[in-house]
Amino acid sequence: MERKVKVAQFGTGKMSVYTMRYVYEKGAEIVSAFDINPDVIGKDIGEIIGSENKGVQVSSVENARELLLANKPDIAIVTTMSLIKDVEEALTICAELGINAITTCEEAFFPANSNPGITNKLDEIAKRTNCTITGSGYQDIYWGQLISSIAGSTQKITKIKGSSSYNVEDYGIALAKAHGAGLTLEEFDKEVASVDRISDEQRQEIIEKGDYLPSYMWNVNGWLAEKLGLHVTSQRQKCVPQTYEKDLESSTLGMTVKAGDATGMSAVVTTETEEGIVIESECIGKVYAPEEFDKNEWTVYGEPNTTIVVERPATVELTCASIVNRIPDVINAKAGYVPTADMGELRFKIKSLNEYVKGKF
Repeated sequence: MERKVKVAQFGTGKMSVYTMRYVYEKGAEIVSAFDINPDVIGKDIGEIIGSENKGVQVSSVENARELLLANKPDIAIVTTMSLIKDVEEALTICAELGINAITTCEEAFFPANSNPGITNKLDEIAKRTNCTITGSGYQDIYWGQLISSIAGSTQKITKIKGSSSYNVEDYGIALAKAHGAGLTLEEFDKEVASVDRISDEQRQEIIEKGDYLPSYMWNVNGWLAEKLGLHVTSQRQKCVPQTYEKDLESSTLGMTVKAGDATGMSAVVTTETEEGIVIESECIGKVYAPEEFDKNEWTVYGEPNTTIVVERPATVELTCASIVNRIPDVINAKAGYVPTADMGELRFKIKSLNEYVKGKF
């Protein structure tokens, strides 16, 4: 592509501070930005990312369709919510207008195994309008490609086991609430843990209805199985509350999480496959105590066993850089809802993004 890649931004909160800045630093440009918060609507995006004015004001999401038609972006970045049903409207607008879209929504990483209804709907629309919809972020590398790369150097695999922790304070209120942060243990059991005390048949019925609440690793395990060519026979998850012995202040929740209440949760997802390989992954998302920090650890068991540990990853920045580096891959991909497992390896883009786009617009 000879011109700059044009990007629309949905959501102008914590994550967009990085995604929008990275877009400019990679030689692309923001042409539209949308939010529901009246405190940011009307602001120049330069004020949000800490730069000079860019001549692009944040508009109400109610005007998204009209402005997208007028500004004709090549791709939209959606950094708002964690469940596919909560970003469905934004992704549907993009799909109907033939605009590629990539989202940090964790369920969107591989939504076919948790909400096939919305996934299939978006896939059908995007194929009809010849655009691509996908999800990416931190998990694209640190829960996905990194693990599949280790698998590529392994002769025999019996089990893949992973654990990743992150501070919900870094991601906004939607994510914090999705992890049960701030709930009493009784509330957590009723609102979060009870969801998974069901049979496989009951769970599948809920999934087919579009009412399932997957932990982040639910979709990651599906992505890994897809990437490795495994055929899933069963999958289940268990959510366990995390607590701390002292009160913790949460700026994101705007409250004090009392000692003994849920600071967040650990979700363990176990996936069994026809090939006999078991994937067991755990994500721990919570309001951190002062001494806690992010950690990512995975082991591929087999011949040989291999463990990799990443301590203190900058998960917000890594998420946003992954999104921006994926932009040309999404534009170049086949039409439909396409998981990044089917887009090839995520690579560092040293040149302007337009130079990686095939053909001309």
